[in-house]
Amino acid sequence: MSKTIKVALAGAGAFGEKHLDGIKNIPDVEVIALIGRDMAKTQTVADKYGIGFVTDDLAKALELPKLDAVILCTPTQMHAAQTLQCLKAGKHVQVEIPLADSWADAEEVLRVQKETGLVAMVGHTRRFNPSHQWVHNKISAGELNIQQMDVQTYFFRRTNTNAKGEPRSWTDHLLWHHAAHTVDLFQYQTGSKVVKANAIQGPKHPVLGIAMDMSIQLQAENGAICTLSLSFNNDGPLGTFFRYICDNGTYIARYDDLVNGKEEPIDVSKVAVSMNGIELQDREFFAAIREGRQPNSSVESVINCYKVLGELEKQLEG
Repeated sequence: MSKTIKVALAGAGAFGEKHLDGIKNIPDVEVIALIGRDMAKTQTVADKYGIGFVTDDLAKALELPKLDAVILCTPTQMHAAQTLQCLKAGKHVQVEIPLADSWADAEEVLRVQKETGLVAMVGHTRRFNPSHQWVHNKISAGELNIQQMDVQTYFFRRTNTNAKGEPRSWTDHLLWHHAAHTVDLFQYQTGSKVVKANAIQGPKHPVLGIAMDMSIQLQAENGAICTLSLSFNNDGPLGTFFRYICDNGTYIARYDDLVNGKEEPIDVSKVAVSMNGIELQDREFFAAIREGRQPNSSVESVINCYKVLGELEKQLEG
């Protein structure tokens, strides 16, 4: 591999641009290909970021002779198959959350990753947000223990639109996409596997065919609990808000920002080299490639999250 890591990015939508913005701040990394289904929109994004090769076919990008790695920001339903495609082509891969939308597919990706030995990372951004890193560092230092996490994931998506409010050709999912953030983070922060998990869901949307509201309860092996509320019906502040109720303080994380239980800001600006969780996530991906190691949020390290989601899906369908 040359000094500069050559990357292809698949998915020129809202989240793809977040990665492109983050990569601009990372030295010795070059995005050499952009893959998207709408060629006109993809070309516009490529022009904005100075990317020379544009295609609607991931296979064509994988054939580029200098390509080292791929970042997948494509629809959820494509994640597992495209991750396998990249690994089998001999490329390191970072796939945006979720790794898969079934337990069987997640297991297959892990099998192939172990077979190839390549870096395979999942975009569990919460592990990298400075707010959550601050909490994790306190836990690792023995200064905090989580008693309960109370999490709200709220959006207003009664029509099929993306984060920019633009029409989307695929359907999002509260369980396999949005709950995955919290299920993984709960296990990561407690350092303990989920041993009990329960879920209920509200009515399904007549057109989209997905549940618009969901409630999940988790308990870790060490006794900590987590309550997660998710909604696509919420007409109010949007996003995911994490309340950490600990034995030594309460903390509320809102993406990269953190306050205590009294809403007093906590300075997390010195936690990492950036205040951008997506950039920090990408930095870890490229560092793992250079250092020949598996990254934080490797497929193997997040796999139990998808096992839990698979078990919850059985409950909801039963």
